[in-house]
Amino acid sequence: MFREMARRKQQISEAECVELLKNEKRGVLSVLGDDGYPYGMPINHFYDEEDGCLYFHSGKKGHRTDAMLRCDKASFCAYDRGFIKPGDWALNIKSVIVFGRLQIVEDHGRALDISRRLSYKFTDDENYIDYEIEHSGPGVLVFRLVPEHMTGKLVNEK
Repeated sequence: MFREMARRKQQISEAECVELLKNEKRGVLSVLGDDGYPYGMPINHFYDEEDGCLYFHSGKKGHRTDAMLRCDKASFCAYDRGFIKPGDWALNIKSVIVFGRLQIVEDHGRALDISRRLSYKFTDDENYIDYEIEHSGPGVLVFRLVPEHMTGKLVNEK
């Protein structure tokens, strides 16, 4: 069902893919939008090592939510900042693409826990996190991407 990588020499291990998903703060979530147009949006994510799923937060209304409810298939791409080898100009960059199905997290307590864990990727300011959870928590929608296929690669831009 899913394609093999064309340039297999560039493929990175599943462990490297997981590390990238754990450490990077943002990526692009792509869904099937209005009138069949692809809809890709930059979004913060949290990778849960316990269940292997990616989690996102959103408002309860909007283009993304409508698209998710219409079709649960999605892809998510994250990439690192890359590096340049000494004496070279070309960027070496790792990226991961995850294909899977989106599900709304129905358990509101779990949704708030995921929101808190996602917040720790950006700050350890407990007062700020508590305030955000208290004020934004009632209106938050958390959803997970359950992976069906994941691939990653290291590309040299030369």
